[in-house]
Amino acid sequence: MGDKSPRKGEATQAAMSGEAVDLIEISGVIKWFDVAKGFGFIVPDNGMPDVLLHVTCLRRDGYQTALEGTRVVCEIQKRDRGYQAFRILSMDSSTAVHPSQLPPVRTHVQVTPTSGLERALVKWFNRSKGFGFLTRGEGTEDIFIHMETLRRYGLTELRPGQVVLVRFGEGEKGLMAAEIHPDIDSNFPKSH
Repeated sequence: MGDKSPRKGEATQAAMSGEAVDLIEISGVIKWFDVAKGFGFIVPDNGMPDVLLHVTCLRRDGYQTALEGTRVVCEIQKRDRGYQAFRILSMDSSTAVHPSQLPPVRTHVQVTPTSGLERALVKWFNRSKGFGFLTRGEGTEDIFIHMETLRRYGLTELRPGQVVLVRFGEGEKGLMAAEIHPDIDSNFPKSH
């Protein structure tokens, strides 16, 4: 048995354990990544097509999310629908753009704030529906909060009973959150 036997054995062992065998190392930049959807895309430096980056790959390699503009070095593999990241080797977020610094998205979920920063309680929030409501207490109008507003300020979710800081304005159907932050004393997930 020559020099090739151990390599073939390693490849067979990797294949049996469900790991990829034919990996290509690339460097590139995060085009976008959506924590709620659980995926995003990398634009490779070498001109290859965009590479799918799934949240399970990120988390397995110790990362929670990937901000737009982050430099990444990873191993990718060819799948049925194109290239997909298999292993993150390194990430450099010094070139990343925080969601709150991105230009405003032209959607129906933005409103000009008319209030100061006020404390509010999360009444309910449904991540799969992408929205929820905040309350400033009994006898006050509920404040609509959209998932896009959370993402814009780096938050991943809200839980009923949490206290948040919010600026809001008048939307088409009532009060609507324009800006949201965790309350200083609050303990809730951020997406970084």
